[in-house]
Amino acid sequence: MFKEKYDIIIIGGGATGSGIALDATLRGYNCILFEKNDFAEGTSGRSTKLAHGGVRYLEAALMKLNLAQFSLVREGLKERFRLLNNASHLAHSITLVTPLYKWYEIPYMYAGLALYDLVSGSKRLGRSQIVSKKEILEKFTVVKKEGLKGGVRYFDGFFNDTRMVVSLLQSAKEEGCDVKNHHEVIELLYDEEKISGAKVKNKLTHQVVEVKSEFIINATGPFSDTIRKIDDKDIKEIVKVSSGIHIVLDKKFLPNDEGLMIPKTEDGRVLFMLPYMGKCLVGTTDEVASLNEHPHVNAQDIEYLLRHIKKYFSQDITRDDILSSWSGLRPLVVQENVSNTKELVREHYIGQSKSGLISIVGGKWTTYRKMAEDVVDLLLNLTKKKNLHTCLTKNYKLVGSSENLIKIKEKLGKLKLENSIIEHIFETYGDQALHVVRYINKYGVKKLHKKYPYLEAEVHYSITYEFVCKPLDFLVRRVGLGLIDTEAAKSCLEVVTSILKDELSWDDETYEKEFQKAKLLLNEGI
Repeated sequence: MFKEKYDIIIIGGGATGSGIALDATLRGYNCILFEKNDFAEGTSGRSTKLAHGGVRYLEAALMKLNLAQFSLVREGLKERFRLLNNASHLAHSITLVTPLYKWYEIPYMYAGLALYDLVSGSKRLGRSQIVSKKEILEKFTVVKKEGLKGGVRYFDGFFNDTRMVVSLLQSAKEEGCDVKNHHEVIELLYDEEKISGAKVKNKLTHQVVEVKSEFIINATGPFSDTIRKIDDKDIKEIVKVSSGIHIVLDKKFLPNDEGLMIPKTEDGRVLFMLPYMGKCLVGTTDEVASLNEHPHVNAQDIEYLLRHIKKYFSQDITRDDILSSWSGLRPLVVQENVSNTKELVREHYIGQSKSGLISIVGGKWTTYRKMAEDVVDLLLNLTKKKNLHTCLTKNYKLVGSSENLIKIKEKLGKLKLENSIIEHIFETYGDQALHVVRYINKYGVKKLHKKYPYLEAEVHYSITYEFVCKPLDFLVRRVGLGLIDTEAAKSCLEVVTSILKDELSWDDETYEKEFQKAKLLLNEGI
C-alpha cells in the first residue's frame, strides 16, 4: 500500500499542500500527501473564488507606507497570472464594479485601480475605467439608485477552488506522488529525536500504519499549530484564525457576468457579489473566528450579510432567498502588536522545529504556487539527495489544461448531448472531458437533478479518477452542487450514496452510516 520510505510526507490536502506535492515531485522527490478529510474540504474549498493581488492591500501599502503589503500585492499579481495560465479550464478573468456615492471617491478609487494595473505590468488582465451612473443602473438593477454618483470597474481573476485542488493532485499523481484523502496523521515518529515518519490512520477502514520519511511538511492551514504541538507541546502558537462567510442566491440577483465589490463596509470589511456556477455568490472576509473543523455560518453572520445587502442594494433579499451558505477559516500569521485580523498581512511563514518538522503558515490561495516553491527551495538546502531540478511549476499546465482546449470543445460540440451538459463537462474537466464522455456512453445521460447538468455517470468517473470516497466528496467538492443549492444536493444524496456503495462494495451498515453523516452535514450547513 505504501512505499518502504518516502523523501517527504506532506500533511494537508488543500491549496498549499497540493502545490507542494506537485512542486516537490516535479523536482525529483519521492512524496506522499495525507489529508484527514477530503481534499479542499477545509479552507481551500471555502474561499471567495477570487485570484487576486489584493486591491485593499495596495491601499494599505500606500496609506501606511507598508512595504510588506506592497510586496504582497506585486507577488500576488504575478501568481494570479500564472494561476490563470496554468489552469485555464478552471480560471479566467472577471470584471468587478464598485458603485460610489460620493464624487471624490471616484477619482480616488480610479487612481488606486490604475496603480493596481500598473503594478500588474505585462500581466494586467484589463484596464480599469470609470463607469457612469447610467451604465451601473442598466447592468446592475440591484444597486441602490439614491445618491449614486458613478463607479469604477477593474479586472481580477476568478476560479473554481475545489476543482483546482483536484487538478493539482491529479497532476502530482501523474508525476509519481502518492495522494491519500481521509487519512489522518495521528502521531509523529522519531529516530534519536529527529523526525523519521508518521503514524497514519485510514479513517475509512480505521487501519493504522507507520510511514517512514526523511522530511515532514505541515501544510494544514488553520490547524498548523495543532500539528506543531504534536511535535512539541510547549511551542508558541503562530496562527490567528479569521473566517470568510458566504451565501448563495439565485442568478436573478446578479443577471450578468460582472461582479460587484463594496470596498469598505461599516466595520471595514470587503463585500463581494459575484456570478458563480450560474448563481449569485455574496461574501465577506475577516470575521474573527475560532478553530473548527466544520465552521458554519450562524444567524448573526446571515444577518450581517443581509443588512449590508439592504444597505447597498435596492433588491429585497430575505433568508428564504438563500440557497446555501458556508464559512471558511483563514490562517493568518500572528504579528506583534496587531490584534485585528483585518490588519494582518497575508504573508506566509516557513519554520522548522528542533526535530525537523517544517511548517508553512499563512498566505492566500493566489500565492499557493510561490508558497510551495519557497518550501521546496528550503528542502533543497537541507536534503542530501542529488540530481534534483529547480522549480518547474511556473509554466506547468495542470491536468485539465495540458491539451488543446479549443479542439476538445469542438469535439464536444459534435456530440448529441444537451448544451448545458457539454458546457458543464468542458468547464469542469477541461481536457479530461472526452474521458468523462466515455463514462457517459457507458452509464447513460441520466441527471442527478432535473435542474442541473450533473450526471450519474460523473459519480462513477470521479470515484475512479478524482479520489471520491464519500457522498459529499462528489456533491460538494467535485461538482459543487452542495455549495450552490443545499436542497438540490440533499435530493441527490441517496443516488450518489448508492453508486458509492456499488463501486466501493459497501455493506448496508456502511451505506446507512455514510448517508446519514452526509445528510447531517447538509442539514447543518457544509
